[in-house]
Amino acid sequence: MGKIVEIEGVNKIYGSNHVVRNLDITVDEGEFLTLLGSSGCGKTTTLRMIAGFEEPTTGTIKVEGEPIEEKEPFERNVNTVFQSYALFPHKTIFDNIAYGLKMKKVPKTEIKERVLEMMEMVQLSGFEHRYPSQLSGGQKQRVAIARALINRPRVLLLDEPLGALDLKLRKQMQLELKRLQKKLNITFIYVTHDQEEALTMSDRIAVMHDGVIDQLATPTDIYEHPATRFVATFIGETNIYDGCVTSISDGVATVTLENGAVKVGCDDSFSILEYATVSVRPEKMRFSKTPIEGFELVAVVKDYIYVGSVLKCIVSLPNGNELKIERLAGQELPKIGSKIYPYWNPEDAVLIHNDSYKIFKALDEIRLA
Repeated sequence: MGKIVEIEGVNKIYGSNHVVRNLDITVDEGEFLTLLGSSGCGKTTTLRMIAGFEEPTTGTIKVEGEPIEEKEPFERNVNTVFQSYALFPHKTIFDNIAYGLKMKKVPKTEIKERVLEMMEMVQLSGFEHRYPSQLSGGQKQRVAIARALINRPRVLLLDEPLGALDLKLRKQMQLELKRLQKKLNITFIYVTHDQEEALTMSDRIAVMHDGVIDQLATPTDIYEHPATRFVATFIGETNIYDGCVTSISDGVATVTLENGAVKVGCDDSFSILEYATVSVRPEKMRFSKTPIEGFELVAVVKDYIYVGSVLKCIVSLPNGNELKIERLAGQELPKIGSKIYPYWNPEDAVLIHNDSYKIFKALDEIRLA
């Protein structure tokens, strides 16, 4: 499997606004890569640069090994699907999907054959004579996807294509898009701010924050081993603690927090007296009615939140901070008002270098250079 998209040292600056900073991404052929982040993080700008709608301020973008900066958007073997569908309201579904082939002067018999094949693939057979106004939101999005795919692009760019759909339809379309991508083996680069959508569909996720990639990894690694505090808090729910590493032994660190000491697994990049962040997912949290060796947290059960199959227990620490403990509905949880001792398996928690540590380390490197 070769590289199909290479983004090297790309920056995008609008006046004094540095939107994308020193971006480096390599996308493999047939991969489903998601650019995930909140509004203003640079993900859509990155997609638009690949598509040719924006030019990088510095850096290069290559598709199939060729720089694309000097090519017009229609010359790039790349198609884009937008959230707004961008369908022609006066054209039938058949003509909407066939538009790109007609522009390329493909023979009529081939156009008909390819359009009907694509309509079957996106489950719209029999809709060829309808108009966009006669379709639901999900059907319109299928037409937009079919119109992009019929040109057989090497790379399909999708800019929050499911954002306008209701939750049930959105989840259905997520699975359909993933199925289509695997069947056609086309490289998808997908932009979204929806964490669950990214985890469901992607081979890899690039989590963007303030124009840089905080972490680029598989959905499992992103969720289980977040590289930064932002990733830990942005992807799903987590309990966050800030403290100082006071000892390290056999890959387990003791971290002293405001509310007491805890244990957490760590690698050899951490050092004693380093200020660090501990992240523990609610489903990894445990509790005891008696103290647990190595953990000094004491909490009082404050409330419960029922969300269908899952029950979330909210507990309060002495300093007023709250933690979440998550269990499947029906499993045992402590009563409201009771005192408990929260803890976890050290390997289920993640120790993250604090931003202040990165600053001090950079200053040390400058000083020692």
